[in-house]
Amino acid sequence: MPIKTAADIIGEARQHINCVDVQQAKELFHSNENAVIIDVREADKAKSSKLNDSVNISRGLLEMKVTGVCSNPGAVILTHCGGGGRACLAARTLVEMGYQNVYAITASYDSIKVHFDQT
Repeated sequence: MPIKTAADIIGEARQHINCVDVQQAKELFHSNENAVIIDVREADKAKSSKLNDSVNISRGLLEMKVTGVCSNPGAVILTHCGGGGRACLAARTLVEMGYQNVYAITASYDSIKVHFDQT
């Protein structure tokens, strides 16, 4: 059996999650009072630049820290990263944990930042 690449694993994750673009993410966030945006990039990246309404939980710490940010399994959760791959993997993990309304923003961070933080 060949070794799976990161692209293979991300592709498999995409089959089990909801992927959204920036505009869809904005609509979900603004139409759901308790929506949460989780930045799954490493802490140093989030420290230098993050979305106004996001909370940073590095993908490697997600399972251990997410319930401290969101304990409601029905809440809308949006994940994002630098390019969409880690956001997909994080979204799949959240679904496996029992969260029911999880969406991965599959856009570059720069695109998300430019469009999402506009007032």
